[in-house]
Amino acid sequence: MAITSERLKQTFSEGGAQEIYQEVKAEGDFLGFARQYVFDSDYRVTRSALWGLTKATNEELSELQVIFNELIDQAMQTENSSVRRLTLNIIERLKMNEEDLRTDFLDFCFEHAVSIEEFPGIQTLCMKLAYRMCTFYPELTDELKRTLEAMEIDYYKPAVKCLRKRILSGKFKSK
Repeated sequence: MAITSERLKQTFSEGGAQEIYQEVKAEGDFLGFARQYVFDSDYRVTRSALWGLTKATNEELSELQVIFNELIDQAMQTENSSVRRLTLNIIERLKMNEEDLRTDFLDFCFEHAVSIEEFPGIQTLCMKLAYRMCTFYPELTDELKRTLEAMEIDYYKPAVKCLRKRILSGKFKSK
């Protein structure tokens, strides 16, 4: 069955996401698929497209490196938490170099990593991404550690607490 916007609107299961991934893999055009569906105005299409892409290997996802900034823009601008989490998941799996550092995205990651209103999956992805960006500049790493130390840790879920502890102890290693 061909991938269409209508089909993506109806994809609500892990199996459906796997099917989408397998079909995109068979076509061998992850970038074309992403350009067509990842930025759709219907969040259901976008969510399902991203969900399918999260099944790809990092090597397959590397095709998306050319839309790295568009993915960052989407993560920062979307109102849909599922789209935000899935987009951040893809970004976290792509290469990031010093010249890719965007202060607006770093600020976004700092803010969402410590926001108690944010979902834990988004908090942890933002923490990981902030850490990766901060490793390019030692003074930013110090700022991240001060920010994490200032968290009122009782308000956070175990995954957030664990990652925070790993970063602060120096046991977390990013890509």
